Order: sequence, then C-alpha cells, then structure tokens
Amino acid sequence: MRKLNILSGKAAALPIENLDTDQIMPKQFLHGIDKAGLDKGLLYDLRHDAQGLMRADFVLNRPERAGTEILVAGANFGCGSSREHAVWGLQQFGIQAVIAPSFGEIFYSNAMNNQLLLVMLPEADIAAMMADAKRPETAEIAIDIEHLRVRSASVDAGFTLSARHQRMQLEGLDVIGLSMTYEKQIEAFAARHWQAQPWVKDVAARTMAALRAGES
Repeated sequence: MRKLNILSGKAAALPIENLDTDQIMPKQFLHGIDKAGLDKGLLYDLRHDAQGLMRADFVLNRPERAGTEILVAGANFGCGSSREHAVWGLQQFGIQAVIAPSFGEIFYSNAMNNQLLLVMLPEADIAAMMADAKRPETAEIAIDIEHLRVRSASVDAGFTLSARHQRMQLEGLDVIGLSMTYEKQIEAFAARHWQAQPWVKDVAARTMAALRAGES
C-alpha cells in the first residue's frame, strides 16, 4: 500500500459519461479466483476492435500515454454492477486516481476502500483538466491529499474527502488495514462482551463439539 501526501503523475482524458463497471471490466475476465491478470481486461472493448486487436486511436493505447496514472473521466464513472474487479483492474493497469464530476455509489466505496483515489470536481473544472490532459506537454496532474487540492496546467481546485478516506490515503491503508488500527479497542470490546455474556462465547464451536459427542 502506498503512503503519500501528494499523488502526481501523467493524466489521460476519458470523456465518456456513464462508463459502467461492465465496460471497465467485462464479465469474461471475472473467471479467476484471485485478482491476477485483470489489467488485460481493463476497458477491453474500448481498447480492442472486434478481432481483438488494439485500437491505435484509443487514448490509453497511444505510446505517449504509457505510464498513465490518473484518469480524467466523464460523469457517473463506475455506475452499474458492484464488481470490485473494476477497481482492481484499474489499479493493476497503473491507474492510481480517477477525477470526475461524479461516480457510481458502490464503485466509489469499492475504490476508496482499496486505495484507488477518487476526486470529484465541478464539470467546468473537469472540462479544463481534460483539455490539459489531452496535450502531452500539459498532462501532469498533482493531487494534494493532505490539503485536498488538485492542480493541472490550468486548474487549481479544492475537493472533499471524508476524514476516514483521507486518513486511509495518507497512511496507506485499505479498509482491512484501517480496521486493524483499532485492534486493541476491538479486543477490549470482545473481552467485555464475553464477560457480560459468557454463554454466547464460542457457541458455534461448542455446539459442533456437542453434536460430534452425540454421534459417537
């Protein structure tokens, strides 16, 4: 997990509204039991033609766009199904942040819980930032996570994050890592709970033991 105050990198414009998770990560790439190889499926039908060949005119296929880390996208990015693979595929491809006017609600939670940074800006700022991103010489974008500002060649704008999501980004935590920072409090709560209600402690294990004893 990365831990940083400012995320900066090469940006690419993806001016498509309502780009859903089925397009971001098509269903044929969901057959594995782990996260490996999802970068190959990212935006597959946009990156490839009907014969499976790379489309030379698609932005992320252009040689000058190699190493893109930030997408500037259209409204309602990540709408549709709840597949978390869309987030994993973006990250495996090298995308660390997406900037858009709005996001699908479930996608937003999946992304922020996995440390894919999502930034919402007004449409006017997005339009200007897309224009910057379309020119290789002005395609660099910096996102100041500590001070909640994003800057490109022609845009300097503030954005909002919840305190929890900001902390996760700054400290390099996914949702499990964040939960583990409360390990002592969780253990203390569990101890109080079992002390007050000892009859429910390990009830499943004790039930199974009793059933096994009855079978013997």
